[in-house]
Amino acid sequence: MRRGSGVAEQSVIVERVEDTDKEKKKKRRSNRRSKHNSVTEARGESSDSLKSEVKTKGLTSSMSCSSSKQQGLELEMALNEQSPDRASDVAFSSMPTMHINEQAGSGCVDSGVDGGTFPQSCPEPIPYAGSSKMCMDGFLSSHQVEGFARKKLFDPYWPVEAVNEALEKGEAFKALFRVNAHNRLEAYCKVDGVPTDVLINGVTSQNRAVEGDIVVIKVDPLGLWTKMKGPNGSSNNSAQVEACNSVQEDNGVSSNSYKGKGKVDADCEYDDCRSGVLLEKGYDETEVTRTAAYDVVNGHHQSSSDSSYMDLFSGQIERLNSVERLAAMTSQFPLKRPTGRVVALVEKSLQRDAIVGFLNIKQWFSHRVLHRKNAKKISATFDHDYVTLTPVDPRFPKMIVFVRELPDCIKKRLEDRDLAIEMELLAAQIEDWSAESPFPRARVSHSFGRGGELEPQMNAILYQNAIHCTDFPPQVLSCLPNIPWDIPPEEYQTRRDLRGLCIFTIDSSTASDLDDALSVEKLSKDSFRVGVHIADVSYFVLSNTALDIEARVRSTSVYMMQRKIQMLPSLLSKQLGSLNPGVDRLAFSMFWELNSMGDVLDRWIGRTVLRSCCKLSYKHAQDIIKEITDVEKFSSLEGYPQLHGQFEWTDVIESVKCLYEISKTLKEKRLNDGALQLESSKVVYLVDEDGVPYDSMLSERMDSNFLVEEFMLLANMTAAEVISKAFPDSALLRRHPEPNLRKLKEFEAFCHKHGLALDTSSSSQFRQSLEKIREKLKDDSFLFDILMCYASKPMQLANYFCSSELKDRLNDWGHYGLAVPIYTHFTSPLRRYPDIVVHRTLAAVIEAEELYLKHRGLLKSNKGKEVSRRCFTGIYFDKEAAASTEGKEALSSAALKHGIPSPEVLADVAACCNKRKLASRHAEDACEKLYMWVLLKKKEILLSDARVLGLGARFMSVYIQKLAIERRIYYDEVEGLTVEWLESTSTLVLNLSGQKRLFNRGGLGNYMALGNVAWVLNPYDLSLETGSIDDSDAPCMKNSEVPFPDLEPTSKSWIDPGTFPLTVRLLSTIPVALYAIGGDDGPLEIGVRLYMSSYLK
Repeated sequence: MRRGSGVAEQSVIVERVEDTDKEKKKKRRSNRRSKHNSVTEARGESSDSLKSEVKTKGLTSSMSCSSSKQQGLELEMALNEQSPDRASDVAFSSMPTMHINEQAGSGCVDSGVDGGTFPQSCPEPIPYAGSSKMCMDGFLSSHQVEGFARKKLFDPYWPVEAVNEALEKGEAFKALFRVNAHNRLEAYCKVDGVPTDVLINGVTSQNRAVEGDIVVIKVDPLGLWTKMKGPNGSSNNSAQVEACNSVQEDNGVSSNSYKGKGKVDADCEYDDCRSGVLLEKGYDETEVTRTAAYDVVNGHHQSSSDSSYMDLFSGQIERLNSVERLAAMTSQFPLKRPTGRVVALVEKSLQRDAIVGFLNIKQWFSHRVLHRKNAKKISATFDHDYVTLTPVDPRFPKMIVFVRELPDCIKKRLEDRDLAIEMELLAAQIEDWSAESPFPRARVSHSFGRGGELEPQMNAILYQNAIHCTDFPPQVLSCLPNIPWDIPPEEYQTRRDLRGLCIFTIDSSTASDLDDALSVEKLSKDSFRVGVHIADVSYFVLSNTALDIEARVRSTSVYMMQRKIQMLPSLLSKQLGSLNPGVDRLAFSMFWELNSMGDVLDRWIGRTVLRSCCKLSYKHAQDIIKEITDVEKFSSLEGYPQLHGQFEWTDVIESVKCLYEISKTLKEKRLNDGALQLESSKVVYLVDEDGVPYDSMLSERMDSNFLVEEFMLLANMTAAEVISKAFPDSALLRRHPEPNLRKLKEFEAFCHKHGLALDTSSSSQFRQSLEKIREKLKDDSFLFDILMCYASKPMQLANYFCSSELKDRLNDWGHYGLAVPIYTHFTSPLRRYPDIVVHRTLAAVIEAEELYLKHRGLLKSNKGKEVSRRCFTGIYFDKEAAASTEGKEALSSAALKHGIPSPEVLADVAACCNKRKLASRHAEDACEKLYMWVLLKKKEILLSDARVLGLGARFMSVYIQKLAIERRIYYDEVEGLTVEWLESTSTLVLNLSGQKRLFNRGGLGNYMALGNVAWVLNPYDLSLETGSIDDSDAPCMKNSEVPFPDLEPTSKSWIDPGTFPLTVRLLSTIPVALYAIGGDDGPLEIGVRLYMSSYLK
């Protein structure tokens, strides 16, 4: 073995060419067999590509693990060959991936050990050499766990020194580990600067990494890269069509990257370091020739038999660094996806400490019953026994929990044989995952309650996302002023007094934290002065106080339907800081003088005192815009806001109308500059007095929403411009990277295929194309909604950053969606911590400006409110003033006074805010899915039309507009159903069959019952007001032992069932029945089946 990298021999696995050749042959044999024997991934069955002897051992051998090397190899084969990308090469036609308002999950039905079926999001039966049952049984005896310790199942992690050396030389990638929610055996690592993610396929390659870990990966040579799945690849057949394309957006990490060099400390805590490619030191040129692959990443040359083109390409590649080499390779071979494996764990994911799942105890009870005669043995082994825990998040593996480590209350219930424990959601943490164990070891801390109830599920969501929901501690509350509180007199003297200006808020009717207010003054026929006034929260939240630290930790308020987790205490967010009507409040104000074209002629920025005259809801403002409501109605009708101060309703109404006209001009100008507008309908849930949803409706944004949005965008862009110029190294900004080019091209290709012209060359062309498509599909709003949702999927996440981090990469500062070169957040300081930081920075700029002008004798004395020339905050920034000695001293002094963080600290603040923003988004999405589940659980069944987005021989992917979600329907290996897939025309024909088949072709379980795929009613039953599933269908779903109850006439009246034979094509509309899965017996899922009628029923 070569040792040029300094990596210890025992820490590196050298791939032999013979193994590569065998793997290729095995894949080809697997692909040929799978065309005849594809097994439904939804039922969690292993691929037919597994050899029969491996299957037999996985199902019939004893559960103790052999320590022999041969069995170890068989185990690794079994683990790796479970991956569905080896399962089937059946063609699948689909749109690019979309998972809307949900994390990706299959919502499929798994085959149980007892021959029944039960719902499971991501089944993972893993047969072990020498096991009598699949480990999904949930139980192995204590001596079997000890048996695993006899040999290592995973490669050891590389030593710290070796990793440091590889990272410094650019020979390794440090990346974020993300798992495909459809298939846990597939994971992806995003490498900054490389357009295609690296696939980490199989348990062995993943090497004990879990979702959210930061790992070091080693990239395989080109010959081992896999075919790209999806519209651009030839293997676009299986469930991974969606998974490969969507794992980043679904998990919300597309834009994450890790930059900067750093050494590894002794405890494996890394600083962020530059990504690089780990060279394959074990490969020599003869081996590369035998694999017929050019290892561009590693820089090896091909043999003389290779083409002259590759020789030329290799010469170009060698001049690039490792990241550029890999990026060039992925661009040169767009149909191949790079693969790799985890060689070191850098930083453990915080999600390891926030596992939520269900215990599997029935097998444990059975084991104790078998040995109940030997009471001494049971007593002696009780502390060594364990049960398994199944996480509700399908991206995490099953876990071992030792009984002795369970909380006493749960242990006591186990001793009392309380089976209800299995229906409770439990909180757990991953303690360890050794190289000798097939599963991680977890420790259960407490129970949330029954999984089928709303409150335990809500608390579990908060726990999973580490959201602080406890009350604010006394030291935090002590930072707030005592009540009653009045604005100090000195603030009236140093701030501009706006209490004589007609200022009002426009927000949701239920909003209690009013961040922003608006005003407008007509200066002349063609010019206006528009004011945006933001609550001056930084006046109360002083830097590095207990209140500031608490707000920084929380970073954002979290909105979970009827529940709100506040970033700041209510005294501040709802009273002292909120711009409530009729009371004096401190604010940060921006004024712009605008002409009729929307051009900014002048501006003023400063701290103010104001008094809002009224609180308008979006509905009130919309009524004014549409002239639905006149002055008399506002003054007399109940439910309209109260007017405060000397203003009349005519003042407010005229101001709203004027602001609306100006906002239209600003919006048109912004869109013409290339800004995108990817708007789609949103599901709104109607709740009863107890907060339980009973119905839903689709809601679209109104003109009044866009009115407020335009001025908030203008304020944010202005703040970003000012602070970045005054403090170029210490500005907290927000960037939105360009979309994933490959996914964008896939979406473009799909649109062209269906006669829809789409140009994605720039954001401006993209927007114009979508507008033309909107006009073309004006009679098919359903399809346009789908396209708009898909158009947003290639978009990466926006994120906060410190300006010094990208000082040499100014082109990366831009916001793609808004088409602006610089942007930040300024307008919501009551619910976003970055806005508070920006407020402090802006306050420092204003004070530095006053100090500088006072020193130069240019400050006019008018209560300190007006200057003759605004050198730092005006529309023209005075670079000479900022670079002068006086300017530098003024900026430095002001920064120190207002607590502007250093670039290093600010970068940490940005990273923390990004993490908490992402966690907040995940929690809000999970809460929306929970409400959807509760609604379906209450309705029992919901009929709807669905649009077919993806189609193949095994499953179809459908979009349900009513709930704005995408789901899959699996139909292969179904009893009583024939499937005809016409690949040439991408057409599917489903029909009923009288043929009885007891076992599927793979021999691993029974056929699915027809009721799992379709709810089939006799046409005579359609005339009845009620309907139910036939008893023979009821056992098909574990949570549906009780037949469906009466259908709601409103649901049934406009949805007609389909009939057999059912012919389906891409974008066809089909009737479906939606229902709730899980709760007390597993993770929450939204199930979907075809809604059909037949006299053969």
